[in-house]
Amino acid sequence: MLFTDDFIESLKDDPIKGALEICRIAYIGLPSLINCTGSNHERLIEVCALLTELIESKLLAVDGSPQFTLSGVITDDCKNIIGFVEHVNQKCKLQASQLELQSKRSKFKATLGTSFCYEFSQGDMDRVQLLVNQIRDLSASSENLETDHQRRLLMRLEKLQSELHKRMPDLDRFWGLIGDAGVVLGKLGTDAKPVVDRVKEIADIVWQTQSRAEELPSGTSPPLLENDS
Repeated sequence: MLFTDDFIESLKDDPIKGALEICRIAYIGLPSLINCTGSNHERLIEVCALLTELIESKLLAVDGSPQFTLSGVITDDCKNIIGFVEHVNQKCKLQASQLELQSKRSKFKATLGTSFCYEFSQGDMDRVQLLVNQIRDLSASSENLETDHQRRLLMRLEKLQSELHKRMPDLDRFWGLIGDAGVVLGKLGTDAKPVVDRVKEIADIVWQTQSRAEELPSGTSPPLLENDS
């Protein structure tokens, strides 16, 4: 098998990035159709199957995909699959570029103050960065947290940190992290306390920032993660 179970599972988190990696793997050792024999043919079949499932399951939006059926003739099948892979690759590159542009524009809008945004103090920013680093270290070293959820939590932390700026157009990444911490609490109970304590502190900082921006009444209670065990 070309793709591990962990890699296939990770496609749910970032299907565009994953599809581009699948396409890259498809091209390895395949400079021309002359090499479409034996193991290369098997690799293309696996690539085609995985990309097709990504599209059919609606995880990946690729319009205008070439329609084809496999004939059993290796050279013809390889040619059709390569055309399909090239189409998916081009569409995903375009989507990745568009997402990157959107992310940059959102960042610059927030920085320039041309749109509504939430603004952290420098002290809060520094504290959140420290807490995120501590949560990452605790999660990575946890022996009781399932590998799949550990990977998801670390990926969420990475994305949050990459998008963390003093002025932000939304706080969705933070509230998603709080949801993940709730799952950790449910799975580990009191063993999750070091992680949950830090997420609670981040939640307090985010809530203060959000309530200030939304002009909520003073003393409005923030959402909390409670551990009754």
